[in-house]
Amino acid sequence: MIALALVVAIFALRACVHTDPIDNLTRVANDAADPKGTVAYQGSVFIARGGPVIIGFQSDAPARLTFAGKEIRGKGVVKERIVVLHGPAALRFAAPPGARLVWSPVGRRGDPEYLPAASLSPAPPESATFDAPGTTRSDGLFMLMLVAVAVASACMLCRDRLARVPRRTWIAMGTVLVGALLVRWIGLDDAGQTWDEDVNWAAGKNYVSNLLALDFRATSWQWNFEHPPVMKFLAGIGGHLQDGFTAARAFSSLWVALGCALLVPIGARLYSLRAGAIAGGIAAVLPPLVAHARVIGHESPTVLWWTLGILLALTVHDGPVHRKQLVARLAGVGVVVGIAVASRFVNGLLGPLCALIVVVQAPKEGRRATLGWGALVMPLAAVATVYVLWPRLWAHPIAALQASLAKLDTLHSPEPFLGALTNQPGPHYFLVYLAATLPVGVALAVIAFAVRAALERKRAALLVGACFLFPLVIMASPVRQDGLRYVMPCVVALALAGGGGADFIATRLSRWVLAPLALYLLVVVIRTHPYHLDYFNELTGGAAAVTRAKSFETAWWGEGLPPALAYVNEHAAPRAKVQRCIEPSHLAWFREDLWDPPTKPDWVVVYAPHKQPCSIPKDLHVVFEEVHHGLVYARVYGR
Repeated sequence: MIALALVVAIFALRACVHTDPIDNLTRVANDAADPKGTVAYQGSVFIARGGPVIIGFQSDAPARLTFAGKEIRGKGVVKERIVVLHGPAALRFAAPPGARLVWSPVGRRGDPEYLPAASLSPAPPESATFDAPGTTRSDGLFMLMLVAVAVASACMLCRDRLARVPRRTWIAMGTVLVGALLVRWIGLDDAGQTWDEDVNWAAGKNYVSNLLALDFRATSWQWNFEHPPVMKFLAGIGGHLQDGFTAARAFSSLWVALGCALLVPIGARLYSLRAGAIAGGIAAVLPPLVAHARVIGHESPTVLWWTLGILLALTVHDGPVHRKQLVARLAGVGVVVGIAVASRFVNGLLGPLCALIVVVQAPKEGRRATLGWGALVMPLAAVATVYVLWPRLWAHPIAALQASLAKLDTLHSPEPFLGALTNQPGPHYFLVYLAATLPVGVALAVIAFAVRAALERKRAALLVGACFLFPLVIMASPVRQDGLRYVMPCVVALALAGGGGADFIATRLSRWVLAPLALYLLVVVIRTHPYHLDYFNELTGGAAAVTRAKSFETAWWGEGLPPALAYVNEHAAPRAKVQRCIEPSHLAWFREDLWDPPTKPDWVVVYAPHKQPCSIPKDLHVVFEEVHHGLVYARVYGR
């Protein structure tokens, strides 16, 4: 009841302090060109960065927007690309009730985001003032409060079990959490913007606004509807707090760091506290887990939900468990599985893994009850959780799910894999990537774990193996692309195995053998900074070698582009002509005066020159390169 009262209070307070964006404009008289049934507003919008801005509106009835000398008319989602200078710009909007202004500023594309009140002013451009444009900080704080209430409620329900966690375990978890956060937060933005971040970030802002406004119209949940909403809810917190990606990336890093910390009690249950602490430490510095933690994407919450689900499944049978407790614990596991699925569809594989762990861990006399109640309670709890968390499903759940899956059913662009360019690699795709991106020191620890498993023949090894194998079921689907994105739980399982193997070596030899492993992993993560997305281990020869051999995809998501852009922005003359050989193109954040069509270019910027065909005028020469360990990410040609 306390939690419910707090939630009601949060929504009530938000309703009291929130300003609708249109109310930050001045109401004016309609003119003859305005559609019937509309109300006219005018004022200014703040353009933080000059360049091509996509601006428009979402309206169920005809509306009219005038901006930067252009008129935009229509209904539905209507938008247009307009190149403008930075600073306040005049805007006039004639719209029916319920219409929203939407935009995608420079560097953000895909579905548009709602234009926030802080970016609007009722005054004309020459006298307009703005406070924290691009943000709605109150909405970010309110959403953070809702998350805090949910976490606090879960902790209260589990308080007896949390009280039984040894102090040493808490200390180890805290140490891993802090270490993992430091590794990710230092140089958080150094790699640059990646391909999908703007889509997730913008949709997340819209979802948070919709939820806090209790707006559950189907049209309000159409943004990025092919993916479930939970990741976007989490991304939207940072999106409202800051007009940029840093805050959202910091939260993304937190979810992965929490997943690393949860490996401590998982490893402690399966082997020992030392094994769990080593596993958490390995996960804290594994390049793939560092890379995807710094991206606003589906991978970071996936790591958290899988580790949390595994831990809860392992604890279902702690102590004498009565039927009521068993049902409640199984429901808790089902809720976490539901949250995972509501973050990413492929996380549905967590469900059978947790079911296996629960059944295998069940005492012999309680196995039948566990099977019966588990088969009923866990799926129901998971399905109900997905349904509750995704308002788009409320009216027509089956049709909405089919529409989402249909939009995902498209082949991705070809990518290099083992010397061939393909968008249909074989089922071994993920196994090869996992082997190529696992540091050799960790691979040796995993081998030691296999030896330990063969010698001890304990259930723990089977469970660790299941944690690795279940995510690989996706090999049977056509979704084989983008490196490790879809099998991040396998990376976590390898860290867990590495912890068990390193603990085995330390027990058989000396604990001091852990020092070289720790030093090695620190060197790996430091040398790879900031391009952890392109880490390949010593056996592959590194990123430059796999690029030359076309073995794997590198420089594929936009990482490494910003230094080249910064060079041109600093050195180009006013209104210089810039030819862009950049894919994804929206990541090219050039100066506002560098957007004229390049009939005869003064500069050429090539991203990932090893795969980007680009015609270079003979009078231009290489003046700048962004190179890391032999891999050229971006090249600038100039006179």
